[in-house]
Amino acid sequence: MTLSKVRNGALVLALVAFVVGVVMTTSEGDKEKADIEIGHHATRDLPLVGTVHIDTIIATLVAGSIVLLLGFLVRRHLTKDPEDHVPTKLQLIWEAVVGQVNTQVEDNLGKVHPYAAPLAISLFFFILFANWLELLPLKVNEHDHLLVVPTADTNLTYALAAVTIVSVWAYGIRQKGLGGYLKHFFEPFPVMFPLNLLEELIKPITLALRLFGNIFAGGIMLALIGMMPFYIAWAPNLLWKAFGGAIAVIQAFIFALLTVLYFAMAGAGHGDEHDHDEAHEDEHDTDSHDEKVPQPA
Repeated sequence: MTLSKVRNGALVLALVAFVVGVVMTTSEGDKEKADIEIGHHATRDLPLVGTVHIDTIIATLVAGSIVLLLGFLVRRHLTKDPEDHVPTKLQLIWEAVVGQVNTQVEDNLGKVHPYAAPLAISLFFFILFANWLELLPLKVNEHDHLLVVPTADTNLTYALAAVTIVSVWAYGIRQKGLGGYLKHFFEPFPVMFPLNLLEELIKPITLALRLFGNIFAGGIMLALIGMMPFYIAWAPNLLWKAFGGAIAVIQAFIFALLTVLYFAMAGAGHGDEHDHDEAHEDEHDTDSHDEKVPQPA
């Protein structure tokens, strides 16, 4: 049996289970069971802050704590000096992600920036673990969950996008100066200023909504699968969670990659004249060195 036949059979099985489950659930005529509440959050009124989504805050703290714990564990393994000098699996995963991000940063910025690279790595791991909370069986009853997926809340995704875009602006101003950075809004022609400004303002919105939309859609699919009878729902639920785990990795990588690209765009053009001057000086030094070398008669 080939791999393609197995894949096609799994897709057919998932489709049949989904259709049968929906038909059987609809035929029951129980409208209360068919109600799906998506985007509902537990709220609290805090002084000086107002109404907040307390479940999103708790899930955000959990995801952040996991990232910090992972960092401390990796640091602990790095400080050890085992006799066989064989890295652990956790260290290999961490080094693979760090190496890939550093490569992207170096390819786009010309060097591994001391702020852009750690920011992209931190965003990747935080978003990854926040997305993976959806895969955990933390449902208490029909309406309550021990932990929600924080990236399915626009409050968190907008906050992540705001941190990213403010960091990009600060980097661009530091690299080019305030006047040099604002100058790019009027390039290639001054008439392009409104469009360039609109593009800059839309960046954090699209960055936030792209992450939110994909994770939110995953929650909707799990809610639809939950409407099926329990003896059928396990198959599509298992397949969708496997697919959702891969989507979580992709979305975290896209967010980190776009962060690196925004840094590269903010610093684009800076250092070109400096590099040209260095190349010219190197060429001049080479010529001078060649002139000083005595030529045989």
